[in-house]
Amino acid sequence: MIWDVDYDAPAGKLIAIVGPNGAGKSTLIKATLDLVPKVSGDVRVFGQPYEEQRTRVAYVPQRTSVDWDFPVSAQDVVAMGLYKKIGWCRPVTRRWRIEAREALDRVGLADFSRRQISQLSGGQQQRVFLARALVQRADLYLMDEPFAGVDAATERAILQVLRDLRSTGKTALVVHHDLQTVADYFDHVLLLNMRLVASGPTAEVFTEENLRRTYGGRLALLDQVGTRLAEGQ
Repeated sequence: MIWDVDYDAPAGKLIAIVGPNGAGKSTLIKATLDLVPKVSGDVRVFGQPYEEQRTRVAYVPQRTSVDWDFPVSAQDVVAMGLYKKIGWCRPVTRRWRIEAREALDRVGLADFSRRQISQLSGGQQQRVFLARALVQRADLYLMDEPFAGVDAATERAILQVLRDLRSTGKTALVVHHDLQTVADYFDHVLLLNMRLVASGPTAEVFTEENLRRTYGGRLALLDQVGTRLAEGQ
């Protein structure tokens, strides 16, 4: 559960949502997408209710929330992101298959397009879902821990895609758990622990003081980050 979150995401930025386990990071993403009920308040996407702007939003869920035994190929999964354009119960024609393969190529998986998703590594599975988001050509990307448990190659691929999105004016809100990389990867940060602790440009907000306010007594987690922040000053 989260409350008292009043936040206006800046356009064209990479934004990290950071906080301890149980802080409500995933809940914030899901509330934006109307996937969980809201007791009060509302969410506006480009000034309108999400329902009216959903074609401008793409979502990358946590990998652990997906049934990877479902009998579909990587290309099939990516093509699911095109259904709004293709239409339900209509065939995926050559045009759409080419677009799906191009998205897989962007994440380094063009050679795995026909591989059954259960036969892919965890990092490859994560990249498939990133490709599915890319084909939607959205303006806002919501990603729930895309870097969690992935290999170094996948991390580099995801980071490059995020930077490419930013270069074209897209916005990405990313639930992120690795404090060591926040300053390198993201322009803005939103610190959350059931409530909004702080938000703004990473250089201004991602400080040792704000991290301690966010993580409370879990100080051991912050030792290396605090040292790094001090060295950067």
